[in-house]
Amino acid sequence: MRTPFPAVVRPLARPAAALAVLALAGCSSPAASVDSGPTPAGAFPVRVDNCGFTAEIPAPPERVVTIKSSTTEMLLALGLGDRIVGSAFLDGPVPDSLAEAAAGVPAVATPMSDEAPGSEAVLDLEPELIYAGWESNLTAETAGDRDTLAGLGVATYVSPAACKDPAYMPDPLTFDDVFGEIEEVGTIFGADAAAADLVAEQRSALDAITADDRGLTALWYSSGDDVPYVGAGIGAPQMIMDAAGLENVAAGVHDTWTSFAWEEAVDADPDVLVLVDAAWNSAESKMRRLAENPATARMTAVRDENYVVVPFPSTEAGVRNVDAVADVVDQLGELDL
Repeated sequence: MRTPFPAVVRPLARPAAALAVLALAGCSSPAASVDSGPTPAGAFPVRVDNCGFTAEIPAPPERVVTIKSSTTEMLLALGLGDRIVGSAFLDGPVPDSLAEAAAGVPAVATPMSDEAPGSEAVLDLEPELIYAGWESNLTAETAGDRDTLAGLGVATYVSPAACKDPAYMPDPLTFDDVFGEIEEVGTIFGADAAAADLVAEQRSALDAITADDRGLTALWYSSGDDVPYVGAGIGAPQMIMDAAGLENVAAGVHDTWTSFAWEEAVDADPDVLVLVDAAWNSAESKMRRLAENPATARMTAVRDENYVVVPFPSTEAGVRNVDAVADVVDQLGELDL
């Protein structure tokens, strides 16, 4: 008999909150909670408090549309690529580590859209769940607003790290938040064991990294010409820089990303510039602009070409973040500082 009340997953984004799931095993069974004992694996339906929206998942989704690289790669890393019937707004190719997982997924090889897809195109794929990297991917102007989609029987889930409500946005984002999303997605898909294995693997890899100990300062430069858009003090760039041993010169800005005047960057004169490499704004083009601008050309990092390059998909919370830390540390080791 179908349970009258779904399971509940409390929000991961609150720093003090632990993952909690309430599940009913039958019509008259009491709820089981991680507060009082283990949650039954694979208990459905599931209700997720996600960015302040209650998402209800009646059964493990078999047809999923992913929006953004972070969500697509999450499912690939969990061995759930066969559930993806449409992908969109990918920020670059999948990493080599996920190439084999992606090889048999036509929806990833040929995304449905280079940007956030429209609701008509999404609904044509008859998804049971839309997994979005940003809240803005789920609006009337994009894939559809969450209430409307729920009314059509389509569940929605947004990466918790992207929640904008202060009650849900991680402050600051930590690797525990990233690993918490992996576990929560595992719960949603009935793939708890795969999620636990992935978290254990990533924790081990993170623990094995030796951070750079030279006390280097850095600016994480993502985009922008006249005014740079940089990693601020509470998002994924800050998390990665902390783990790599870099001091973020924009850490005093209480946000995930921020506009940062070139005058401030020149005055800070960081030892290193972390450059985000994106198809629409490559690291190479950034280097060229920095060298051609008389003001920024005076910066130590520009003059000595002390650059660290990270691919855009690594800059958002997800399964690439641990590898990004290792890559940053390796590149720092190659710089003659």
